[in-house]
Amino acid sequence: MSTLFQPLQIGKLTLPNRLLMAPLTRCRADNAHVPTELMAEYYAQRAGAGLLIAEATMVLPGHSAFGTEPAIYSHAQIAGWQRVTDAIHAAAGRIFLQIWHGGRACHPLLNNGAQPVAPSPIAITNDEVHTPEGKKPYPVPRALAEREIPAIVDGFAQAARNAIAAGFDGVEIHGANGYLLDQFLRDGSNQRQDSYGGPLKNRARLLFEVVEAVAAAIGHHRVGLRISPLNSYNSMLDSDPIGLSSWLAEELSAFDLAYLHVMRGDFLSEQTGDVMTPIRANYAGPIIGNMGYSAEEAEAAIAAGQVDAVAFGSSFLANPDLPERIKLGAPLNTPNPATFYSRGAEGYTDYPYHSK
Repeated sequence: MSTLFQPLQIGKLTLPNRLLMAPLTRCRADNAHVPTELMAEYYAQRAGAGLLIAEATMVLPGHSAFGTEPAIYSHAQIAGWQRVTDAIHAAAGRIFLQIWHGGRACHPLLNNGAQPVAPSPIAITNDEVHTPEGKKPYPVPRALAEREIPAIVDGFAQAARNAIAAGFDGVEIHGANGYLLDQFLRDGSNQRQDSYGGPLKNRARLLFEVVEAVAAAIGHHRVGLRISPLNSYNSMLDSDPIGLSSWLAEELSAFDLAYLHVMRGDFLSEQTGDVMTPIRANYAGPIIGNMGYSAEEAEAAIAAGQVDAVAFGSSFLANPDLPERIKLGAPLNTPNPATFYSRGAEGYTDYPYHSK
């Protein structure tokens, strides 16, 4: 596993290893979306990652998709995240914040009755959302007017500034998994006829505007981006995911970001294909691979130059000392899905270490 433990430069940050922690929604913030002391403990336990990428975090009020996910638009939220970053840096770790807008994945019962927004009035149909009144179908969203879009771009930029104020080393823009930026990007959810719809360059316009605004706010070297061209989660499809991947990788190279984080597959196995090869061929910067990598495959993929690092999700969730376990060849704890989105320490900060 020597390649996994080589340093990697992303922007101006040197990572001591190439085992990254993927962003994982865990719903442990309070009802005002303020990060808690328990969250600080959770992330600090995993500070041995080359880079921690903190969970999807709301950039604007009124767009909650989970009820108790964290946010970064209020002074209290910034202070809550400061406790997290202080704990990470005290443990010699590095952490980016994933900044996010849920779009049509939000629900009125989580947002004081507000109708969710999206590129087009097309609802998520292959799942239901957890609300205070139980699981409910996703409503049909309201199509954003063009005049509303600049405020969303500004919200991402301000969230990035707030993240730096809270002590983060950088931010990851969430352009994946069927949330707002991804909804604009893929033609299954974006059927607009204006300058944000139709051809791929129009569908990518919002994503690029956000990337530009965030990079201008905090510096391109502090900005990563996550995409999921194949993932059908949240009723997402695209008519040409391979073509989208190739074009997007080439266009994004010009932004000179810290990294491009690519989810290589589909949670629901509705779409298949190889997006990593065309992205590697067309993207000039560091690439993080994600979804279903074993340590052995990650080592081989990095050694072959297919990716520069690999982000691990549920295995990092269940193994706070994952890099040490991989280095030693030690067995891994098994994740407990029943506690992924519960509120307390169980299944969150109580997974045992190998050496303790």
